[in-house]
Amino acid sequence: MNEPDEIVHQSTRLKLMSVLNALPAGEGLEFKRLKAIARATDGNLGAHLATLEKAGYVEIQKDFVGKRPRTQVRISRAGRRAYEGHLAYLRDILEGGVPEEE
Repeated sequence: MNEPDEIVHQSTRLKLMSVLNALPAGEGLEFKRLKAIARATDGNLGAHLATLEKAGYVEIQKDFVGKRPRTQVRISRAGRRAYEGHLAYLRDILEGGVPEEE
């Protein structure tokens, strides 16, 4: 049975990873869009993204468009692997239930 990924498992981070994983490789979303999707405050979203970045699951790029700051977030290869592994864990539960103790 696959193991849960406690970083991905948290509901807001799972939502973020699901959205980012659906994008083609190398593409990302702006902080503002992720904030709307997650229904999070700036601080809350920033904290979750920091956790994902520290784990190597997302890459955060900050730049400027004109004079406005822009933060874009992309899922990394490690993030895709972690997300897929966590989904496999959830599928195991849904399809087979909890394994019996030996």
